[in-house]
Amino acid sequence: MKDLIIIGGGGFAKEVIWLANDCNRKVKGVLDDSVQTHNTQVQGATVLGDVSSWVNYKDCEFIIAIGSPRTRQKVLDKMLTFGEPDFATLIHPSVRFSNTVSIGEGSIICAGSILTADISLGKHNILNLNVTVGHECEFADYVTIAPMVAVSGNVQLHHLVEVGTGAVIRQGLNLAEGSMLGMGGILTKNIPERMIYAGNPAKKLKEIVE
Repeated sequence: MKDLIIIGGGGFAKEVIWLANDCNRKVKGVLDDSVQTHNTQVQGATVLGDVSSWVNYKDCEFIIAIGSPRTRQKVLDKMLTFGEPDFATLIHPSVRFSNTVSIGEGSIICAGSILTADISLGKHNILNLNVTVGHECEFADYVTIAPMVAVSGNVQLHHLVEVGTGAVIRQGLNLAEGSMLGMGGILTKNIPERMIYAGNPAKKLKEIVE
């Protein structure tokens, strides 16, 4: 198995290094564009350089440990300008999922999560601690789900959707591209593109201006 390099040196990277250790993956180091972090340590892993220097480690696999879906996509786009990196998929050993669940490359599924049946996750998704996902859900690429979120069955989360800690999503709903459900939100209706909803029941808070 190839050594692993973590992209991003923030707080979530610390959690991903722990996850990687639990998966018996050897972490070779970290890449981060903040120059002041270079040659420092993140959970015992050395920051080897900036993101573009991944080309010096083509014998490794990479995982982007950045919570923001928009930033995660920008970082990947930057990496792709220099070639085709190999991305790992990290699934904590405690995660429970059926054989009808598909998980795209570059995704991170953290400890305690449960995915039931006929679920499709796109590339570079993050499901943080203790997330539950019901039957027939479809997540596009670059979806971020914070800890302790409950997603009921037959829910669609489109490109760049973000769901805050402790939120609950009713069955059969659609979260359109670039939308966000705030922390603790109880969602009972669809969210349009690039809108933030929050509260119980969740209501429109504001539009996301790109």
